[in-house]
Amino acid sequence: MATDHTRPFDGEFPDDPSELLPDDSVLSLDEYLAMHAAVGHRTRYEVLYRLVHGGETSPTELAAAMEIDDSTLHYHLNELVDAGLVEKRQRTERDRDGLYTYYRATVFGEVTLSDGVDELIRGERTFDELYDSSAE
Repeated sequence: MATDHTRPFDGEFPDDPSELLPDDSVLSLDEYLAMHAAVGHRTRYEVLYRLVHGGETSPTELAAAMEIDDSTLHYHLNELVDAGLVEKRQRTERDRDGLYTYYRATVFGEVTLSDGVDELIRGERTFDELYDSSAE
């Protein structure tokens, strides 16, 4: 995996992990942690996965693809929106009356998924080598 977790931050690891953030950080440590907590639920992970890899999608399309009811889907979509991983968008379409609602992953959603859980899953092949105590 690309990240070197053994390298200290500016020579040492700070006592307070929030000090890892730059002074002009866009988000607080709690907001970053909330993103990871949100994607830690199977349904929310799958919603985010579909939005990152499939692009913007309507709630109707998501509910059908995931075979879940509308209220459950909307609950999880709202959790992802609140965490900043997904955004709700509306637009008018020529052939429709009113607004068309769809969801798409934010940059934070894409990074949290791709550099987080997906990277762990992709790295599973190397886990045996990393944790094999008999290789020492």
